[in-house]
Amino acid sequence: MNYIWYLIILVSIICAAATNNLQGLLNGIIDGAQKSVEVALYLAGIMAFWLGIMKIAEKSGLITLIASFLTPIAKLLFPQIPKNNPAIGDIAMNFTANAFGLSNAATPIGIKAMEELQKLNEEKTSASNSMCTLLAMNTAGFQLVPATVIAVLAAFGAKNPSVIILPALIVTTIAFISALVIVKVLEKLSPPQKIPEADKC
Repeated sequence: MNYIWYLIILVSIICAAATNNLQGLLNGIIDGAQKSVEVALYLAGIMAFWLGIMKIAEKSGLITLIASFLTPIAKLLFPQIPKNNPAIGDIAMNFTANAFGLSNAATPIGIKAMEELQKLNEEKTSASNSMCTLLAMNTAGFQLVPATVIAVLAAFGAKNPSVIILPALIVTTIAFISALVIVKVLEKLSPPQKIPEADKC
């Protein structure tokens, strides 16, 4: 990836020199650097706000309540996970945090869920079906409130940044369902996985 960026920069300099527009290139670099700092600061404020709201929801038990409603669904999507395994709760919490656009808050929960799934994985050198399903869910990125996108639009002066909520909900829903369908189809084509006897109910 670094080589690609180096190539883009080199081509930009060559094109600017060939068209006698080095000053325009310099102005673009300065303006871009300034705007990136402004957007970063704006994002920090928005993310701090949403993370605060998320923390309040977590302390009040709302996130746990939402996750408890999602637990039965998680059990259907992850039939290989034994009953009462902590991975189910972690997966539900991870999905809830992602749905509210707080991917940073969801990351540690997702890592914890992956660690629990790895404990159940008999083939330690390859991902299990459950791990692939969780990865597909996170990659699809279903979001009810795309907080980060709203923050970026607001930082760039959008008059109504919240207008992205409905289109984002539609797109991420389609992506989420598509990812689950694909991973489950591929799961049927893969050899059945064994669960250690000690973990069976």
